[in-house]
Amino acid sequence: MKHLFFLNKYFVKYRWRFLSGILFIFISNYFLSLQPQMIRQALDLVIENIALYRMYDGFESQSIVFAHFGKTLLFFGFVVLALAFLMGCFLFLVRQTIIVMSRLIEYDLRKETFRHYEELHLAFYKKNSTGDLMARIVEDVSKVRMYLGPAILYGINLFSLFTLVIISMLRVNVELTLYSLAPLPILSISIYYVSNLINKNSEKIQRQLSKLTSITQEVFSGIRVVKSYVQEAPMGRFFKNESQAYMDKSLKLARVDAMFHPVMLLLIGLSTIITVYVGGLQVARGNVTTGNIAEFIIYVNMLTWPVTSLGWISSLIQQAAASQKRINEFLNVQPEIVNPVGNSEFGIGYLELNGNTQYQIPNSKFQGTVAFQNVSFTYPDTGIVALRNVSFELLPGQKLAIIGRTGCGKSTLADLLVRLYDVTGGHILVDGTDIRYHDLNRLRRHIGYVPQDVFLFSDSVSNNVRFGKPEATQAAVETFTRHAAIYDEIADLPDGFETVVGERGVTLSGGQKQRVSIARAFIKQPDIVLLDDCLSAVDTNTEKQILSYLRDDLADKTAIIITHRIYSLLEFDKIIVLADGRIAEEGTHEELLKRRGYYYEQFEKQRMEDET
Repeated sequence: MKHLFFLNKYFVKYRWRFLSGILFIFISNYFLSLQPQMIRQALDLVIENIALYRMYDGFESQSIVFAHFGKTLLFFGFVVLALAFLMGCFLFLVRQTIIVMSRLIEYDLRKETFRHYEELHLAFYKKNSTGDLMARIVEDVSKVRMYLGPAILYGINLFSLFTLVIISMLRVNVELTLYSLAPLPILSISIYYVSNLINKNSEKIQRQLSKLTSITQEVFSGIRVVKSYVQEAPMGRFFKNESQAYMDKSLKLARVDAMFHPVMLLLIGLSTIITVYVGGLQVARGNVTTGNIAEFIIYVNMLTWPVTSLGWISSLIQQAAASQKRINEFLNVQPEIVNPVGNSEFGIGYLELNGNTQYQIPNSKFQGTVAFQNVSFTYPDTGIVALRNVSFELLPGQKLAIIGRTGCGKSTLADLLVRLYDVTGGHILVDGTDIRYHDLNRLRRHIGYVPQDVFLFSDSVSNNVRFGKPEATQAAVETFTRHAAIYDEIADLPDGFETVVGERGVTLSGGQKQRVSIARAFIKQPDIVLLDDCLSAVDTNTEKQILSYLRDDLADKTAIIITHRIYSLLEFDKIIVLADGRIAEEGTHEELLKRRGYYYEQFEKQRMEDET
């Protein structure tokens, strides 16, 4: 259970609910344990007074004895009902404390896991599938909740009931108690053996479930590819095989449970037989009464469900331990991109690094100066070298174009500027300070980034644009969609700006998705605009509208445009040509044409295509 120790902090947080629940369990079971005693007294009363009743056979006094006898039994009946009512009231309070506590911890654990997911670096998401992430936050957390609620509740209930019942039994007769409970050691050994099997099988089942979730998520997300390549049948067979593996593992666990429960019931039945046999001998010797045998049988059967539930409780705990182990694997992953300590958007802060070295954390007005100083980067998950000693500088308001072949490191440069990765060599300075010492949230709020892989949420067009600035008004949304040259097309949609675009914006074309994402970046009114090949799916006229806004309305903003095309409409202060992660060419449009290198070849090729 070492993996479940992680949850102890939540028990401390909800300690009053937890402790109250334990108290209510003991009180409820105390009233339950009194019921067999009342039944024993009633049965002894019947046996002791039956002879008295027969003595008055034929006499009028017999009816008086019978009436008194009936009233006494009725009294015991009401006492048993009252005890059952009190037990039920406290059992209700148990559920209002223990079960509610489990739901609150489930809520907190899901929040903590989701928040931790958000903090993790990009490389983590490249190494782990979305389906596995979803399975851990949904299925595994649900398994853990079953431990926090039912397993703990019935575990404490078993302990308290056992304690109260055994004390009551020992008070009556020690020998009879020991005989009645003799099968319990065998039961304990059985539980230990089965628990190990359940733990191993549960972890295998959860991993297979994660795999199934990943397969389902990938197939549904790429359904257009599956259909266009006529791969429905092969994918169906693949899913069937994985589902069969999941079923086989689940049935193996079910067979263990199926074997365990009959064994437990057999042992409980054996206890009842022993109680009747040994109890009968004790009655013959005069050590106990007949009512005591009935009392012991009720006690033994009272323990039937708690003892039988041992296997179920053990199964829940083992499954929860396996699930919490999987959750802890991700919660123990530390984000590689961290916000500097002591940073603040308002005021001056300092960060200590490397002993006594101090760096002042910037918090003055954001200017937009960008400088790359001998920046190198190697992807941690693949070891691919993406950038080698890249250096350039942009002043506020300057425009930079980055051009190069696919795989030359253009998008990597953008990811480094918004600090989705940290450089492995050199420095990236914004306003003269290394971005590792900037407040991460402040830095990203001032950068309007449109990635190459456009992503839209399954929400309205308006909310997708407003994602860049949640407090923006509808008028602002409409204004910036005009700047992104998408307003008219949105207005023509069935519900206009309230049209839901579907998962990943599937109902929009590639060019429309690009322009919605551009509007999402523009609405932030950023100091640095970073566009990563986001005009590849738009026509020439639309491209001119967007670049005109970038040239005129955002003239004072620093802009970096990563592209395969050469934009003659927008005058760039600098143009960089990347090749194999290095700067192969650098200069203005005219300077690069004179060099007659890669840039010149691309310009001529594009000019000929436009003329054609």
